[in-house]
Amino acid sequence: MLFWLIGLTIVIHLVDTLAYSVRLNSVKSGKFALSMSLFNIIVLVSRTANMIQAPLIGGLIGISIAKQIDPLSDIRLVIFAATIGTFIGILLIPTFLKLFAIAVNKLEVKGSVPSLVVEALSMSNIKRIVKKTTKPHKRMINSLRYKEIPKRLLIINTVITAIYTIGVLSAYYAAYFVDEQYYLAAAGSSGMINGVAAILLTLLVDPQSAIITDQALRNKRPYGDVKALVIMLIGTKLLGTLIGQLLIYPAAMIIASFYQ
Repeated sequence: MLFWLIGLTIVIHLVDTLAYSVRLNSVKSGKFALSMSLFNIIVLVSRTANMIQAPLIGGLIGISIAKQIDPLSDIRLVIFAATIGTFIGILLIPTFLKLFAIAVNKLEVKGSVPSLVVEALSMSNIKRIVKKTTKPHKRMINSLRYKEIPKRLLIINTVITAIYTIGVLSAYYAAYFVDEQYYLAAAGSSGMINGVAAILLTLLVDPQSAIITDQALRNKRPYGDVKALVIMLIGTKLLGTLIGQLLIYPAAMIIASFYQ
């Protein structure tokens, strides 16, 4: 169970990390609507994995409660999987951007996502995908205008990522510390915690990021500003997953205190 939970967590955070880079393709190609339409399909993979993740976490905590074993070490492994997924996503961004740009152009011609997926899964195309693998280089991030990116935005993104990383885990872990009649109540808090994180993301991070992206699309800002924005948001996401390791125990205790 732990193996599958770690695997799903890696997939979720890998796809979430790649999501940041879609802004770069949309600005560079000018096909914002097409880019977002295609990526929404890809995000379904992450969302499906997220739906499966919660029952697996519940099973892990349930076994720990039954055996009276503190699951903190296993939970920390899951959080570390989030860091690994984010890091792998960072490494894959140059390759993903190449493939994504090709996919957007093909989608404009074909007009059908299923046919695009079928074509991509052919052996000849899989070989081409492997050949297009690109390693990140330092020159990709040199001379970027980092000072043009609001520091408040980066701090908020770090905090929200930390909350999002441990939201479900801390709520289920809190069930380990409460009486039996409150198990479900503590575990059910996960939806509220992640809901708050989603609201904060929508209100505080997305609008500012959208403004910078939109200004670049209208040539009011250089493309480098969007590149700097994406790199710094991804960096703060990685930092947020690491901070999650520090927050998991106190967060679980805070949640548990409401049911004691």
